[in-house]
Amino acid sequence: MASNVKKEIELYEPMKIWLQKYLEDKYKGYKVTTIDSHARSLDTFLEENGVVDNYPQTVGLDIQIDVLGILEKGLKTSIVFIEAKKTALNLHDLGQLWAYCKLCDPLEAFLLSSKDLGSLDKIMNNLNRTDLLNFGDGKTIKRMQIGRWDIAKKSIDYKSLVPKL
Repeated sequence: MASNVKKEIELYEPMKIWLQKYLEDKYKGYKVTTIDSHARSLDTFLEENGVVDNYPQTVGLDIQIDVLGILEKGLKTSIVFIEAKKTALNLHDLGQLWAYCKLCDPLEAFLLSSKDLGSLDKIMNNLNRTDLLNFGDGKTIKRMQIGRWDIAKKSIDYKSLVPKL
């Protein structure tokens, strides 16, 4: 396994490139925009891309997503989040992304670590508490996905992904 990055910021560009390809492959016919969005609040990027009206609840909230995907098709807009960590994942990281997901209802959300799943490995794989990944509006249950980011391959280590794609 490659050694870890020195700074979390080094993960954003490779994750942005991966997300762009992933979304283009999965959501054919959508206009896909991916943004390294860590430096400013989410509503700023949604405003710049003309879709903030679809997410009025984000305005004024200081939500900072590391990598943002925007999918557009006709009048339909969806967003996708990646939260990046260079440290082992923990419940605090999961809680942060869960809160963002509950507020903004993205189409998909990933919590990725270039180290490992940390304490979330036990919670998901030993205690089988994948229900902690659930979010959505109540009608549709969506699930955040957690996994290890493979620095060398510049991709998710799919063997580590919970739940599996």
